[in-house]
Amino acid sequence: MAGYGILRFAHLLKRGLPQKHIWTRRNNTSLVVSAQVVLMTALTDFEPLAKRLRVETSAPTSPSSSIQGTSACIQSRDNETVDQERKDNNSETTMDIRPKTGAAGLRGVKTKGSHHKINPIQQQKFQNTLKGWLVKPKNTPSTSEVCQTQEDVEMIDGDDIQSSSAQSLDCQKSEKPAISDSDEETQLLTPQDLEEDNPVSPALKDSAESELTETLTCSDGDVEEEEGETVSCSVSSVKHNTKITDFFSGTSSSSGSPLTQGRPNKSQMKQNADKKTSSADVDPNVTWLGTPISELKRMPECGRPFPPLKDFPGLHTVMIRTDLLQSDKVPAPYPYKFTDSWDDVHVKMPCSDSNLFPIEDKETRERQNKSRWELITETLSKKLTSSLELRNAILKYCSSLAKKWDFTALHLYCTKVLEPDAAEHLFSSLLPDMVQLALRASELCTKPIPLLKRGMNHSITMSQEQVACLLANAFFCTFPRRNSRKTEYYNYPDINFVRLFEGSSSKKIEKLKTLMCYFQSITEQKPTGLVTFTRKSLDEPPDWKSSETPLTKLHITCKGTIEEDGYGMLQVDFANQFVGGGVIGHGLVQEEIYFLINPELIVSRLFTEALDHNECLIIKGTQQYSKYTGYAQTYQWAGSHKDTTPRDDWKRRCTEIVAIDALQFRSLLEQFRPDRINRELNKAYCGFSRPDEQSQNLAAVATGNWGCGVFGGDTRLKALLQMLAAAEAGRDVAYFTFGDSQLMTDVHNMHSFLTQRNTSVGEVYDLLGQYYSSVCKSCLSRRPDVSLYSFIYQQVSSSPAPNDSNQGAAGQHVPTDCH
Repeated sequence: MAGYGILRFAHLLKRGLPQKHIWTRRNNTSLVVSAQVVLMTALTDFEPLAKRLRVETSAPTSPSSSIQGTSACIQSRDNETVDQERKDNNSETTMDIRPKTGAAGLRGVKTKGSHHKINPIQQQKFQNTLKGWLVKPKNTPSTSEVCQTQEDVEMIDGDDIQSSSAQSLDCQKSEKPAISDSDEETQLLTPQDLEEDNPVSPALKDSAESELTETLTCSDGDVEEEEGETVSCSVSSVKHNTKITDFFSGTSSSSGSPLTQGRPNKSQMKQNADKKTSSADVDPNVTWLGTPISELKRMPECGRPFPPLKDFPGLHTVMIRTDLLQSDKVPAPYPYKFTDSWDDVHVKMPCSDSNLFPIEDKETRERQNKSRWELITETLSKKLTSSLELRNAILKYCSSLAKKWDFTALHLYCTKVLEPDAAEHLFSSLLPDMVQLALRASELCTKPIPLLKRGMNHSITMSQEQVACLLANAFFCTFPRRNSRKTEYYNYPDINFVRLFEGSSSKKIEKLKTLMCYFQSITEQKPTGLVTFTRKSLDEPPDWKSSETPLTKLHITCKGTIEEDGYGMLQVDFANQFVGGGVIGHGLVQEEIYFLINPELIVSRLFTEALDHNECLIIKGTQQYSKYTGYAQTYQWAGSHKDTTPRDDWKRRCTEIVAIDALQFRSLLEQFRPDRINRELNKAYCGFSRPDEQSQNLAAVATGNWGCGVFGGDTRLKALLQMLAAAEAGRDVAYFTFGDSQLMTDVHNMHSFLTQRNTSVGEVYDLLGQYYSSVCKSCLSRRPDVSLYSFIYQQVSSSPAPNDSNQGAAGQHVPTDCH
């Protein structure tokens, strides 16, 4: 009976393998192996007798990894230690299963011999199908993968496909965790814990020391070991003296949408053909189109005089003496003495009298509360001569986290990257200056810092020196109740720098170089300016359908960057819902680079709750301290930068950055839905609009492929939406395609086509709705046959459409430098 079953199974295989895989559970390795043996035994005579079939399989995944939460939005984090990452990466094994040959494969079973009549084409088909059927199928993305909340943004491969932490509209709310009165860092300490110089366990120390023996063979301090996987660091693997645009091709890649990579379809094939035929239409010598960038408005030239800086309770918190505000002098804190507010609406400062931890008396065995700030001051005031001593000092006041925290990157930076003279300077000069700056928290940050919570319209203005003090405390990981997701700060970004210190990735080394350049600059010469952080919500969005606003000017280029060529403009940060994304983690794309070269942006993570769908964060006055080359895996610190941007009447640099987070789309067609269109339009408009300002006083918007990349945004749709939002806000647009010359041509052609016909914002919005209802809604394939731009051309005018590189496709090119 068993032989008959095997024969019947083999007969079905000859007729065509079933579509479903037999891999039903991740940990069902035995079933798969058994099925593979049966299949190979039955199909042995499909191949030459001397040939052996080698099958690779993966070790079973732990059952816990397959458990999915019931919440629609599971927060993902990448704060695994290096040891755990290596353990996970070593889980793959290889099995060599060699089936018996000849008739012995089905011993004692009669066969009809029909398989001997299979021609070579059929034989190859069976072989290919068998290989594809036996391989473990790709895991379906889990809820935590689809509904990312605070996952680091990082580049996946050489094609610069990005990932981001932008949110899906379906994942707006997450379940609030139970908040304990005592977090992980308020664990009971004994006097021995405070007396020991090294609270780290010997096993942890040995593990850390063993990790630090890795060879650093890459130039300029690149680390060979890459967070759990070996990375080859050949001379050609890192591009030096390059800009962001050097990492993107002149036209869109032909590898297809990140959402459908590896699964080509007819639409993709047709799209690739379109790109080949249209590439000749792009003049490689043309790097920009539209209005010259010199004709677009910039700050401070277009701005109006500012009113006197004042503190407005409930609207604007000013943390300095405004009456003593003078140029080239460090602003004085206000009030004179430290005011403590240990509550749910202000930042809980490390120097607060309420920052306590329990300790057990050695003699009486009674629990007593001690001041954590006194312990921090005592520990950091001691002379630190090595990275291990710095680690031990931090763990002294965070001893309960000693077994979880990893300082490998910090140790590599101090021992393998820095030259001996530079390392000596770090511990003899720079670190002591940073310690003194951090310990001045009660002297500099005297006013309680309000939390910028959801739904608030509130601004915080502080001095650059106050920002530096807060960042120094973040470096030494002193902020209380910010090391656990089970506290009242569960919906806020990380602020303590511990995740920056972990792992052996070369990206962490370059981040440390960039941030230490900042601390070197501000300790050598105190900054004298101010920075303003504004959380803004959009309560009443525009009536897009009835808008008669015409489109504004457009300058579009495939060269340059937002931060360099968009100086004086409103610069768009392709943001994470948790501002800063993975700046102190693994992420290293547009937003993270912004926060690294302008480190004063990082302090916004201290008090800014995750952005809602109708909110943005506006930061004015930050200063650039570093230069850089490369992008993502090839990012490198390129030295200090002297920022000469002029200041406004409030002593802020005329650098205005707006953080807006885009949606993640599971499919191409989803983003054309009216509710998705409205959300993205309102998010962009919230960031661009200034209701209290006249249009002539508004600088242009410097932006690019916002919300594209692996988050599925269509570059041509996103460009059009941002043009509509900017027009409604009364701003011109400088659009950077980051090397995509075809996108530059297509967007310019569309803008010219619409402006020549005086098409209003409302009319374009109506066309977007028509496109969804008549094309996308009834589309049965992954992408429609008519692109958005082709549809608009056809509807607006009966004249022949300009050359559209993606006619007949969905308009979804593989995006470049985008989320």
